[in-house]
Amino acid sequence: MLNNHQKNIATFIHLSTFSRFIIPLGNFIGPILLWSINKDKGEFVNEHGKQAINFQISILLYTIIIGMITIPFFIFKFFGGIDFIDINGFQNFHIDLDNPSPLLYFTGFMGFLGIIAFILELVFIVTASLKARDGLPYKYPLTINFIK
Repeated sequence: MLNNHQKNIATFIHLSTFSRFIIPLGNFIGPILLWSINKDKGEFVNEHGKQAINFQISILLYTIIIGMITIPFFIFKFFGGIDFIDINGFQNFHIDLDNPSPLLYFTGFMGFLGIIAFILELVFIVTASLKARDGLPYKYPLTINFIK
């Protein structure tokens, strides 16, 4: 039988991921700390803690993968393969908007995708917190179960 204490702990485990806005790596430290201290208080707390940690690790993995996909484009730009901004000293500054490079489209798309992913992450965390508050199970979408 779930009591309010277990529901509150599970809710705070999910909400502790927002500590990343105050503490570096707080989105890992907060849930891991709360989960490891309280995982023996019930299966409900244990499951919500594992879900929160697995989701944060999955987000980190997806971020690393997207970063590794975009690195070749920046290396290509760095070595002069694609020009969008042509700077010759500080006397001749030219931006060619008539013929933008594919790098502009790709980085714009990746930036837009990153913003959408960030908003969805916040929505998923709030949804998980509300489900935990109500005593319901929640599984984050696109989560790899590292901790079983």
